[in-house]
Amino acid sequence: MSKQSESMPCSERKTLVLALVAGMSGDAILSWMTMSQVSFSIFPLIALVLSLQALYQEYLRHPIAEDIPLVGLACFFVGAFGHSAFIKAQYPDAGSNFFSLIILVALVLWVGYKLGFLTPKNKK
Repeated sequence: MSKQSESMPCSERKTLVLALVAGMSGDAILSWMTMSQVSFSIFPLIALVLSLQALYQEYLRHPIAEDIPLVGLACFFVGAFGHSAFIKAQYPDAGSNFFSLIILVALVLWVGYKLGFLTPKNKK
């Protein structure tokens, strides 16, 4: 998928956004189960179930390009590490968010490169 991001179909964008939401929701549930500072909320569970269901429906309806599964997994981890960094910034006694931020920046740069945001555009 070395084309520019303008040519990316809407279904692929939807897949990547749903993977991001699934990652954030999964980390929110994990944070609730492992950290005493985070209170229970039903909304991350609802968001996780709905995003996974929508991802599955998208998988059944549209063929997947060759790079999208790996970029989708990276978007899932961007959501998870981004939420983890946010929670640890909100509750500093829960630990450092340095590792989460480093992984987050590396993954965002890699996703940007794969989607063509970091490559120079050819002027015609």
